[in-house]
Amino acid sequence: MVKDGRYDYIETGSLISIHKNVKDITIPSEENRITMHPMDYEEFRWAFGDTASVPLFKQQFDARMSIGDWVTRDKMHELRLYMLVGGMPQAVNTYLDTNNLSLVDQTKREIIELYLDDFQKIDSTGNAERLFKNIPAQLSNNISRYQPYTVISQQTETKMAELLQALEQSKTVNFCYHCTDPNVGMSLNKNPSRYKMFLADTGLFVTLCFWDKDYTENVIYNKLLHDKLEANLGYLYENLIAQMLTAAGNQLFYYTFPKDDKHNYEIDFLLSRGNKLAPIEVKSSGYKTHKSLDEFCKKYSARVGNRYLVYTKDLRKDGETLLVPVYMTGLL
Repeated sequence: MVKDGRYDYIETGSLISIHKNVKDITIPSEENRITMHPMDYEEFRWAFGDTASVPLFKQQFDARMSIGDWVTRDKMHELRLYMLVGGMPQAVNTYLDTNNLSLVDQTKREIIELYLDDFQKIDSTGNAERLFKNIPAQLSNNISRYQPYTVISQQTETKMAELLQALEQSKTVNFCYHCTDPNVGMSLNKNPSRYKMFLADTGLFVTLCFWDKDYTENVIYNKLLHDKLEANLGYLYENLIAQMLTAAGNQLFYYTFPKDDKHNYEIDFLLSRGNKLAPIEVKSSGYKTHKSLDEFCKKYSARVGNRYLVYTKDLRKDGETLLVPVYMTGLL
C-alpha cells in the first residue's frame, strides 16, 4: 500500500502491541514514528475552552511576577482536577460529558485493564503487571529508588532488565534515573540500575492508588479536588511534575548525596539548561525550608544556574531560589 503512493497512512496502537505485531517484519523507510503523550496541562485547559491561562502563566513566569494568592488558589483547584481526571482523552471526554468523577474513574480503570492485557502479551507470568501496579506503593514509601526485587523475587538480572525495558518502551511509565555525576550531559552519567518509576498519566496514577476498591468513591475524589484528603500527597505531586516535565520534552533525572551516616539529601529532578543545571525540589505542603536544594547548590555552585522549588503557592523568590506553583512546571 505504501508503494502504491496515492495515500498516507496513520497506524495507531499501544507500543507493546505494535512491537509484537511487527516482529520480524521489515518496516518501510517511509515510516515516521511519533511518540504520543497524554494531554499536557495546556491541552487539558483547551478542552474546557480555556486558552488564556497558560499564556498568562508564561508572562508571569518570564517576568518573575506573582499572580496573586486568590488567583493561585483558583488555578490550583483547576490543576487538581487535571491530577484527578488526567490527560487520557477518553477520561477527559467522560468528565466533559458527565461531570461525574466516578464515571471518569470507571473509564480510567478500563484503560488500565487494557494496559494489563498488553503486559500479559510480553510477560505471561504477570511480573510486568506487578511491577506496574506497585508504582504508587513504592513512591508513597518515600524511598530513593524503585526496588523491583521486593515486588518480584528470584529473577535473574537479565530477565529483570527485559521486563523493565518493556515497561519503559511501553510509554505507560516515565523512568527517572539517578545521575551519578550531576553535570550537563546527564545521559552519560545515569545509573541504569537506580531509578524511580512514575505513571505516564497522573489521572491513571490516582486510580491505581485505589485499585483495591471496586471504584474510587466520589468522596475521595472530592477531598483530593478540594485539597482535604488527610494524607501526605507529596508522591502524587511528584508523579504530576514528572508527567509535566516529560510532556515539555525533558528526560528525567534525580540525585541523592549523603547528609549523614543514615540519611541523604535528595534533588527530586535535575534539568540541563545550556551549560548549567537547574535543580528542582518538590514540596506539597511546607516550603519554609529547602535544605536539600540549598546544600546541592552549595556543593555544586559552579554548575548550577536557576534553582527551583515547585510547590502549591504563588510565584515568588526566596533568595536565589524561585518558588514556582505546580501549574507552571511545564515552563521550567
